Amino acid sequence: MTATVLVVDDDPVQRRLLDAMLKRCGYDAVVAETGQAALQMLTGPEGDRFDAIVLDLVMPELDGMGVLAALRERAIETPVIVQTANGSIETVVQAMRGGAVDFVVKPAGAERLQISLKNALKLGALEHELRHIKRRASGTLGFRDLATKSADMARVVRLAERAAKSNIPILIEGESGVGKEVLARAIQGSSDRKGKPFVTVNCGAIPPDMIESELFGHLKGAFTGAERAREGLFLHAQGGTLFLDEISEMPLATQSKLLRVLEDRKVRPVGSEREVPIDLRFVFATNAELDKEVQAGRFRADLFFRINVMQIHLPPLKDREGDAVELASLFMKKLSAQLGMPQVPIDEDARRALASYSWPGNVRELRNLVERTLILGSFPDGFGPGDATPASPEPGSLADVERRHILAVLAACSGQRDEAAERLGISRKTIDRKLAAWDG
Repeated sequence: MTATVLVVDDDPVQRRLLDAMLKRCGYDAVVAETGQAALQMLTGPEGDRFDAIVLDLVMPELDGMGVLAALRERAIETPVIVQTANGSIETVVQAMRGGAVDFVVKPAGAERLQISLKNALKLGALEHELRHIKRRASGTLGFRDLATKSADMARVVRLAERAAKSNIPILIEGESGVGKEVLARAIQGSSDRKGKPFVTVNCGAIPPDMIESELFGHLKGAFTGAERAREGLFLHAQGGTLFLDEISEMPLATQSKLLRVLEDRKVRPVGSEREVPIDLRFVFATNAELDKEVQAGRFRADLFFRINVMQIHLPPLKDREGDAVELASLFMKKLSAQLGMPQVPIDEDARRALASYSWPGNVRELRNLVERTLILGSFPDGFGPGDATPASPEPGSLADVERRHILAVLAACSGQRDEAAERLGISRKTIDRKLAAWDG
């Protein structure tokens, strides 16, 4: 991925020199003749495309210090490298206090500028990831954190924005790895429950004999092994959101009790005779077709109708035009900051491969691919235009490609399904289900 640098300088000669220097160093350069023009770009609809700013301090009207002050006032955190003609300590200190991350003395040499930019980009990526982690931990993740260019995803976001304004249950449907939990967190972060607890429950990962105790809590001595009282996850989510993932895997007996909770808004810990009122938002998620689960007798019809008030379908990554490249760029920034590794350029061959691959593991598989790419220093040999699946295949061919891909990964893992699932970015249960279907 090529970083985009905004050059702000009123001197046309300096602009041309910096533009040429940055392009020789492998950056995309955009120039602004005035501080005001730069602010308009940075606050406009495409302001997020800039990864760093090279800013002249001495300009007419709005000078460099004025631009720094305006950026701080607008909470724009793009890293800024300032240019100074004299390099005096006083000037540098003033600029750093104003928010600059580094400085160069005019005329800046290519090597010095490149070192400064690499450090600034690394710092910017790290700070961006820290802000994202803080928003996630504090329950303030919003729809702006969803990287997408897809028209289908734009419709999903509009529907989710409307759902966030109410307190009704939400059912998010979609394949494994499409980002159902991220969407649920964005819904909470855009609602009046923003900043409140967000509790995730994977219904398929809790043993059937333990799920009731996990959800409702229990009193000391309520059953064998209950050596102390425990508050359940319903109460942990009090005031916030309870995200019940893989709801189709919940045992039928627990489904009946969940239905009563939804209707009465009260929970009774195991072993207790006292009901405790709850105030929380329910968001459910599934990669199964719940209507078919109802027909098969594995899911209660009354619970299905109760949770299917607001249904949001998250499309698979292969159907979200432009999102594979967009998400790869985002993951490249995030993971390079986390791992402390230089970003790997996403060239045209990689872009074409990303756009045309079938992504059976969806966003989770893409993230894993980017992580492997950073570790290897280039995209893996097994991933390229020649191995990609057409984005609009003939009927039936996509399922065949998915089958061959999963079987190939299984073979490479000597049949170890857990390892194959990790490589593919999908759950072990998904592999088991697909293999059973193919054997049948």
